[in-house]
Amino acid sequence: MTAPELDIKTRILLAAKKLFALQGYDGTSVRQICDEAGANVSLVSYHFGGKEKVFDALFEHFFPDHILSMLAAESMSPIEGIRRIVGEVVRFTMTDREMSDIVQLEITLRTHRTATVFQYLDPVWNKVRAYLQEGKEQGLFQIESSSYAMLQVMGVALAHKRAKHSRFGFDYQDIITEELAEQTVEFVLRGLGVNSHE
Repeated sequence: MTAPELDIKTRILLAAKKLFALQGYDGTSVRQICDEAGANVSLVSYHFGGKEKVFDALFEHFFPDHILSMLAAESMSPIEGIRRIVGEVVRFTMTDREMSDIVQLEITLRTHRTATVFQYLDPVWNKVRAYLQEGKEQGLFQIESSSYAMLQVMGVALAHKRAKHSRFGFDYQDIITEELAEQTVEFVLRGLGVNSHE
């Protein structure tokens, strides 16, 4: 693939990511994507095979591979596993807000594209559930139910997404991603009954 082809494909993907996050998939036309990318409309079909394939390609290109590879890597203790995954979820949702908004929108709308979203999310949250159950069984987490704990962990890890649009006026410019990730992890671990220095 030549550099100009890669460049136009990247421009189309970046334009689609921006517009899908702002307007939603159904509210965005191929023409709008191409206008934003400065590309000919026919290039979406040529490079991707249509708008639906552009959506799929966004996840292939922008969902953080290191999170998925971390899950397949050497086993971690339940405490370390929760620490790392929750931290990465916060970092991802803060650093790629457009992809994070697309994920949130598709889950809310429950379209046929939601299956693509869950293909990427399920391994992450299934691993969290496994760590919670393992930590409960080992007596590391002071929880009654790993299912209820899972809801709480997800709620805390994604709270900043909901707060962004609340009437309380959270301003993303005032939030330092790494501090938010660290404090979210510590809050989750304390909620699970873990001494934060373990």
